[in-house]
Amino acid sequence: MPRSTLQYALLILLVAIAAVSLWGWTIVSRGFSARDTPGSVETFIAGRIRRLAIPNAAREARNPLNTTPEVLAGAMEHFADHCSICHANDGTGNTPIGRGLYPKAPDMTQPETQSLSDGELYYIIRNGIRLSGMPAFGDESAGSEDAESWALVTFIRHLPQITAEELAAMKKMNPKSPAEMEKEERIRKYLAGEDEPEPEHHH
Repeated sequence: MPRSTLQYALLILLVAIAAVSLWGWTIVSRGFSARDTPGSVETFIAGRIRRLAIPNAAREARNPLNTTPEVLAGAMEHFADHCSICHANDGTGNTPIGRGLYPKAPDMTQPETQSLSDGELYYIIRNGIRLSGMPAFGDESAGSEDAESWALVTFIRHLPQITAEELAAMKKMNPKSPAEMEKEERIRKYLAGEDEPEPEHHH
């Protein structure tokens, strides 16, 4: 290798090492709080790694389900019961848990999610994303095809057009906290004449 070419290669290597070191120092100096939002470089690298982690055959898979009212209704109920705690009923991720994750739960109505292929969405639902808050879901006994996960892909495609009426219906399907269930039980007893409702304390 000519001396000038070797010097040029070493210079590029030193610049790359310096850039990575600076990036690492910046991350360490501001701490490792989950409240932070990943920077553009970290987001870009994570996106590329996620794409490389999904096999080609999985990326190219097509949703075998037709978008019917029945499929959407079932997926909507599943999403409200299992996914909304992080992703919100409307898919924006605007929930206490979604905002507290690192990285934050994505706004699935935006191109960053909607531009993913059906196969990529299905693979992420089924296998999760390492080093993030996204766990693996889906019925492992379903083999290579999981209709429930494909139905969720259909619902994610529907999120940008979701209506106020659908959101209202989903709110009734969301899991209730113990405090909410206790309040409902007090109201039920009161209406049935079994007990007087306890006064609510607001903080």
